[in-house]
This record gives sequence, C-alpha cells and structure tokens, in this order.
Amino acid sequence: MDRDTRIPENLGNDDDAENPRIECEGGDLITRYLKQLDVEYVFGIPGGAIEPLYNALARSGRGGGPRAIVARHETGAAFMAGGYASEAGKLGVVCTTTGPGATNAITGVASAYQNETPMLVITAQTLLKNFGKGAFQESSCTGINTLGMYQHCTRYNSFVSHIDQLEHKLVTAIMTANQSPSGPVHLSIPLDILRSPVPAECASFDLPSLLRQSVLLDHSTVDELFHWISKARQVVLLVGAGCGEAIGTILEFALLLNLPVIATPRGKGLISPYHPQFRGVFGFAGHQSAYDTVADPAVDLILGVGTALHEWDSSGWDKAILNHKLIHIDATEEHFTRSPMASLHVRGTILAVFQHLLTLLYERKFPSLVRLWRQKEKSAGKDKAKTASKQPGHEHHLPHLPDPPDHPARHFRLDEESKYLDDSTPIKPQRLMRELARLFPLNTRFLSDTGNSSAWAIHYLHTFDRSISGQRSRSAGAYNSSLEFSSMGWAIGTAVGVAMGRRDGPVVGIVGDGAVLMSGQEITVAVAEELTVIFVVLNDAALGMVKHGQQLAGAEQIAFALPAVDFCAMAKAMGADAHTIASPEDLLALDIEAICKRRGPTLLDVHIDPEELPPIGVRMKALAKNG
Repeated sequence: MDRDTRIPENLGNDDDAENPRIECEGGDLITRYLKQLDVEYVFGIPGGAIEPLYNALARSGRGGGPRAIVARHETGAAFMAGGYASEAGKLGVVCTTTGPGATNAITGVASAYQNETPMLVITAQTLLKNFGKGAFQESSCTGINTLGMYQHCTRYNSFVSHIDQLEHKLVTAIMTANQSPSGPVHLSIPLDILRSPVPAECASFDLPSLLRQSVLLDHSTVDELFHWISKARQVVLLVGAGCGEAIGTILEFALLLNLPVIATPRGKGLISPYHPQFRGVFGFAGHQSAYDTVADPAVDLILGVGTALHEWDSSGWDKAILNHKLIHIDATEEHFTRSPMASLHVRGTILAVFQHLLTLLYERKFPSLVRLWRQKEKSAGKDKAKTASKQPGHEHHLPHLPDPPDHPARHFRLDEESKYLDDSTPIKPQRLMRELARLFPLNTRFLSDTGNSSAWAIHYLHTFDRSISGQRSRSAGAYNSSLEFSSMGWAIGTAVGVAMGRRDGPVVGIVGDGAVLMSGQEITVAVAEELTVIFVVLNDAALGMVKHGQQLAGAEQIAFALPAVDFCAMAKAMGADAHTIASPEDLLALDIEAICKRRGPTLLDVHIDPEELPPIGVRMKALAKNG
C-alpha cells in the first residue's frame, strides 16, 4: 500500500516555510515556483493521476497563489494557456492527467510551439511500480509513449523519475521556455512523484532573477545596418509579430525617415491601420498596395523585422521579399535559416537595435540636440547605465500627432472596396469586419480563427488604434491570429486565455461555424469565469476555406457542407448571452456598450453571405489557380 502523504489543509501559505517540520508535496513545489513568477492560473482538466497537483493548486489558491481553471478539453486548455501567456506576458501553464489527457493537449501545445509561446506543460503518469503492466491509461515508455509524442513539439521534454529530480528539471524547463526561441516545455511526472514529500523550505532558486533577460546588441553590426540604410535610395520596413515592445521605436524611426511600413498578417495588430506610413499587410490575405510597395523597382533595401518568414509571412516565399535586398533583423537565430539570401543578418533585442539606430539617426539629423544632451548628461554626472537609458531615440521626441478623425484615411487599398459599405442581406463579411472595428471600444483585443475567419479579418478588420509611436508593452497588439500551425478552434480557447490575462477591456474572437462545432464547449469556461468575451461566429453552413479553396483551385466540390445550426440557441443553453445577426441593421442595433460591460460572454451568430470569396492574398490566388 502506498504511504499516506496527506498534509495539513493550510499548507501552501507563506507561513508554512517558517516551519521545516511540515512537509510539502511535489505539487506544492511546482505551485511555489509558479507563484514566484506571478502566474495566476493553471489551465487543465483534473484526473486521478494529476490529483496531487490539483490538491496543491487548491492550497495555493487559498494562499493567493495560482489557481486551477478547468477547461472542457485539454486542447482548449492549451489554447487558453497560450492566450494568457501572450496577453499577460507570463508563463502559460497547462496540466493534464495521463493517457488521453496528455494526448488531447498536443494540438494546443504544437500551436504554442509554432507561435513561440512560452508554456509549461505538466502531464501525469501512472505509479512508477505499475509501468509495463498495462495500467489504466498507462502512457509510459512501455505503453502509449506520451513523452515520445511531446518530443516533437516542445523545446524541453523530460521524465521525472525521482522526487530529487523535480526541482532541477522544473527550473530548467521554465528557463528553457523563456529562452530564444521561446516555446512550450514538457515534464512527465508519475503520480507517486507528484505526491512525494519535499522539504517545506523548497523552492531554493530565485526564478525571476534567473529569467531577467539581458539586452543583446552587437554595436558593430547595427552600425553596419545604419550604413546600409544611409546609402539606400528607398527603404521598406516589414514588421512581424516579434516586434511587440519595440513597435513604438520602429514607427518613430519610420516617421523620421519617411519609410513606408508593411506588416505580416500577425504583425498587423501592432500598427495603427491609419498610420501615415502604413501600406497594408504583406502575405496571406494581404493588400495589393503592400505587395506593390515592396515590389517597386525603386526599392533597394527591405528591413524584415521580427518575422520568421514562414509561408504566410513571405506570401508563399515570394521573391519580391526573399532576395538580396533583404536585411533580416531578429532576436532568434533560428529564423535566419529562412533568409539565406539576405545581404545582412542582425541578431539582437529588436528594441535595443532600433534604439541604437535612432541614436545614430539623431546624431546625424540633429547634431546640436545631441551635443546639448551630452553636455547636460556630463554636467549632471550621471553614470553610464542611466545615460544609456536616456539617449536620444530612447524616448519619444516627436510632436504629438493628432488623433484620427471619425473616418480616418487609409494609405492602402482593399479588395472589393465597395463591399465594405454593402447594405445587403445576408451581411457581407467585408461589411461585418468594418463594423466590428467601428463598434467595439479602442482597447478591444481581436482574435481570428483558422480559415476564412483570418482571411476576412486580416484584410478588412482595421481597428481604430490611435497610437502612432512611443513605447508599448509586448502584449499591445490589437489583433492576433495563429497561421503557423492553423488549428481550428484556436481563437475560442485563446480568447478565454487572453481575457484571463486582462480584465480592462473586451476580447472578440472571430470564428467559423466549423470551429464552434469543434471547440465551442469552451464558451462555458468564459461563462464560469464571467469573462467579457464576444464570440463572432461566421455562419455560412460550410467549412468555408475548404469550399472556397476548392473553387479557386478548380477541385471537386466535396466534404465542406455543415448542417444549419442555431448557434444563438446553443450559446444561450450554455449560459451565454447571444444574438442572431443577418443584416448590417441587426449588427448596428446591438447595444455594444452593454455587451462590453456584461460579466460573461456574448455570442453573435452572424449569417454571412456564403458565396463571398475570401481575400486570400495577391500571390495566394495565383498559387491556388496554378495548383
């Protein structure tokens, strides 16, 4: 019989650490390290083999530490953890029981791997002594080998065979998750290890100190980059999703040099669509104006910043961007393997790179300002570290730009612009995207799911973001999608996780009817947690991207039809508020203010015109037609 390792109910409070006679379990060690990192939630579904960790989470929650959020499917739990990580800027954590619990989560973990989202995945194993005996839900190396499965979608993957390994492997995993490239890490822990005793004074590492990231900057390479920029006749900036905290500095640089800016599909949420330098999205579902900007023969330098240059970012590896004109700037060396043709690779912290470029630019354009600054700094006797943080280009020096008017000007073109204002019924997806951007408040986060949802949103959803330059946090993007692994249902779970990471504004998840039929049960998590999430369902009774992809490619029209579903009734049965939308008038009649104040989710069942072809991008259309 296994030894009884039950512990006092109050274990997990800070006072326990003062009494070394009280033992805690392996699960408590995990929650204490998560509390160090200010992680608030652990997403997952309980089960017998993972029960010790849930016991620890119960104790942790009572002591103000991380608490459990119960998903409805482990894939949804992983999506939620990823959304929380991207919004809160913290480690996403997901836990599962053994067997199918572990295998169910793999799709969400694979998405985090492709999106380079830091995530800790903890899966349980049966008792060590039962390995190889055909135990219930056994997933050891002698059963269904879940450790082997996770090997291919994690940055660190290890089995904890003894309680003395747990702390070292846990700290190693968390540090690896936050390295470059960041991503999910996995620990497989047997039931008896999770409930094994550890000293009450556990958690001997100071993880926040270990994870404090240093600035990576090669001054000589950035000086060479500045030389390239200085001698170029026409420079274009391509902004990717990795620009996060640096976007304000990048845009200030673009304004000073009057450089046109284009964005990758996932980078578009970092830039105001009404920025005077913005020329649209390049890549999947992009804009002709963006393609024309980069393909202009007058352009002799392309700065690709914070982009992995995968298929959708590069518009199907288009030579308009993948050529010798490219200079690739990124914090992750791995991304440079996709740009061997680039004339220069600049690896460094993107914010530091552009701060240094701005300093060089100010020295050239405003030498008197720089001399005055240096004199003041010298007279003040400030140390070098403080001086570096106050150099020109490290602050916002531009005059305040006016807020855009009610109908601000865009400096890029849309496909089928007339349908942006179409009043017909059923509502055109183009019109829907326009109104979503206009109706919801400025601090709304928009997410779009895989398929036509992302195509419509990338091309036509342009939020009224008024920020033109200046510093921003890493989670400042108004829009996001998951194009790399493209998991259906991603936006549903992710919207819940994003909402858990912020409580000061609504989250809008744009999803297809197929995605809701696949993962719609996660809406009940938003109900349980009283989250202001608005699920916009594009209801066309079809797997839209399959249907329209077959049309564009001249393939057989097969296997795309879905039954007519009343998603409004479905949502109400789950406890959410819901509305059916068929026309622009229905949409404009909604009380958006009340919806955004509601403590709980709302679903909009939007019956869109099913025959509208999605804007899959200039180059993508050509590729589809050519097979």
